Amino acid sequence: MAKYSSSSLTLLLSIFFCIFSALHTNVAESRRPSLPISYLITKQLFDSIFLHKDNNACPAKNFYTYDSFIQASKHFRGFGNSGSLVTRKREIAAFLAQISHETTGGWATAPDGPYAWGLCFLEEVSPQSDYCDKTNTQWPCFPGKSYKGRGPIQLSWNYNYGAAGKALGFDGLKTPEIVANSSIIAFKTAIWFWMTEQKPKPSCHDVMIGKYVPTKADLAANRTAGYGLVTNIINGGLECGIANDNRVSDRVGYYQRYAKLFNVPIGSNLDCQNQKPFN
Repeated sequence: MAKYSSSSLTLLLSIFFCIFSALHTNVAESRRPSLPISYLITKQLFDSIFLHKDNNACPAKNFYTYDSFIQASKHFRGFGNSGSLVTRKREIAAFLAQISHETTGGWATAPDGPYAWGLCFLEEVSPQSDYCDKTNTQWPCFPGKSYKGRGPIQLSWNYNYGAAGKALGFDGLKTPEIVANSSIIAFKTAIWFWMTEQKPKPSCHDVMIGKYVPTKADLAANRTAGYGLVTNIINGGLECGIANDNRVSDRVGYYQRYAKLFNVPIGSNLDCQNQKPFN
């Protein structure tokens, strides 16, 4: 039988204790309840992000409330609730940055800077059409209805209104205006778009949490993971593959400000100027 000195036994016990503690910690972490999104973004932080959303100059004054955002987010279990704490905060920062650009009321010399004016607009100003894609027979347009941009993500086109309505429990084709009448539904449509894969596009959510796996076509088109790919998903047909596009720069500016407020790194591949659009 081998004999061990007291120092050897002490070392073995220390190693055993470390292994046991690590296993116990992992089990405890897996059982720990998920942090509510209201913990990751408090009302105070929300208000500091959207300094001027309720300014008299903003058509959406008093529409986009913190409570509506929190209530809407509860409908999507994975939103801001996937990965590490840094990953969760960065996803929320990226989402808020994108919807801020879509609804911006900022300008270069605006008070507190151009990136303090998100959620200023509710509906698209001077829409160029009724955004009815008549070739889409799955979601036929309802006579007399406009599928212009509405809400935080500026949801547009009949196929998006139809699919969002089906997922969220309202008739998006017959009553698209509900997106501009209900703050909770408005936020739900934005998070729905963020969370939903629309092939060949991945979801914005999967990109921001590191779940996105590029296809051969993505690699050939230089569509690499990062905030820039999220921009490509949202409006790549008009903004990506263009050098120094002001709209892309605006999206990045919002993201940089919000990431700083969340105290998280912004990551790489912020723009999409070298990416080909998905369509």
